[in-house]
Amino acid sequence: MVLAESEKNSNPPKENGPAVQPASTAGRPDNKEENKEQEEVRTEHLLKHPLQNTWTLWYLENDRTKSWEDMQNEIMSFDTVEDFWRPMWEDAANKKGGRWVITLNRSPKTEVDNLWLDVLLCLIGEAFDHSDQVCGAVVNIRNKNNKISIWTANGDNKEAALEIGHKLRDALRLGRQNLQYQLHQDTMVKTGSNVKSIYTL
Repeated sequence: MVLAESEKNSNPPKENGPAVQPASTAGRPDNKEENKEQEEVRTEHLLKHPLQNTWTLWYLENDRTKSWEDMQNEIMSFDTVEDFWRPMWEDAANKKGGRWVITLNRSPKTEVDNLWLDVLLCLIGEAFDHSDQVCGAVVNIRNKNNKISIWTANGDNKEAALEIGHKLRDALRLGRQNLQYQLHQDTMVKTGSNVKSIYTL
């Protein structure tokens, strides 16, 4: 939600009050140019920078009594930089895709928060040459390890997947941390906790 504070005159003139005499401008420079610049600055602050897509943030409840769909709660949607996804494998936009997964073993909360922020900035900033392939991002906070994943639309598009993966590695400064790409179809049929990766960076 964006709250815009409107300017109000705290001391409105009285309708029948005495007239206010204009101050003398003798010996003072013309302020028209200065007022014009101030007006342009105020107008610039009111402008918003549109994104190529509208993005939606979702919160996933950790409630095993609910279905995957019911555990997801929409937080907000935004389509401008200033107003800064409903991820489901079965969704038509996702089912043929995959995800880049970053597994963070016992990482401090601040590290997870910083990585998540950098991921969001990559997404809304359209940082990839194949940004049209990016569906969204998910962060999973768990007892043993935390995971951040970036979902893409087409797992068969090797060029797009690798370009996005390499850009993520550079932007997130992962160092020796592995970045693994998994297909959603493999994740859906997994029998244990491990999912095979088709790319590792």
